[in-house]
Amino acid sequence: MDPLHLAIETAREAGALLLERVDGPLETRQKGARGDLVTIADRASETLIVERLLAGFPDSAILGEEGGTHAGTSGERWIVDPLDGTTNYAHGYPMYCVSIAYERAGEVLAGVIYAPRLGELFAAAKGRGATRNGAPIRVSAAGTLDDALVCTGFVPARYERNGANFARLSHLAQAVRRDGSAALDAAFVACGTFDAFWEFDLKAWDVAAGGLIVREAGGTVTAIDGSAYAVEGGSFLATNGAIHAAMRDALNRDD
Repeated sequence: MDPLHLAIETAREAGALLLERVDGPLETRQKGARGDLVTIADRASETLIVERLLAGFPDSAILGEEGGTHAGTSGERWIVDPLDGTTNYAHGYPMYCVSIAYERAGEVLAGVIYAPRLGELFAAAKGRGATRNGAPIRVSAAGTLDDALVCTGFVPARYERNGANFARLSHLAQAVRRDGSAALDAAFVACGTFDAFWEFDLKAWDVAAGGLIVREAGGTVTAIDGSAYAVEGGSFLATNGAIHAAMRDALNRDD
């Protein structure tokens, strides 16, 4: 089975589950720092995803945000965020998604991000380009930072980690947004809605699919300091390429 096809089918099914449960009791609890939430829907979505992926690739490993880890034997790994943007979901804000990436021998080869409330599905396979609801997408053509709409993210309890950058980019860019779903923010860079997105302290499930989708759409992805991007590297800077150096420089100033 084609990993991309399985990821698309699975993401759509998990997204439908999230929509079915959004108005029901969510059993929301805080799992870490203030603002880092998990609901019963996160766990139900991950259970469904793990079952579907193992049915198609029984020897693969799985890394899931809500503990759905499975040790594989094939050199293949699925990296899963069953609900990226849980706080948004719990409050009825539509910026949330399912993110699924397929990795073989340490390289991400397929990625899917599905935002069920928006009806948007972003997908990419290495060397085959990126799509939005089946249509090819490209990053924006913005050539300067002062013309750019950029986005960031942070856990409210750790605002100081990124606050100075948020303030600085508010002066340098045309506008700054903070939507609360790293995977979906990356997808919006890929389709040209955002010109750049950055965030610290991310996990593999936040960026694995989005990093591939941005690159397949013609964008540039690195760590925030400009070093090579790694799925488990923590920091993430994705841009349209044209403003990448300007973003990197702005984010690594001392003032």
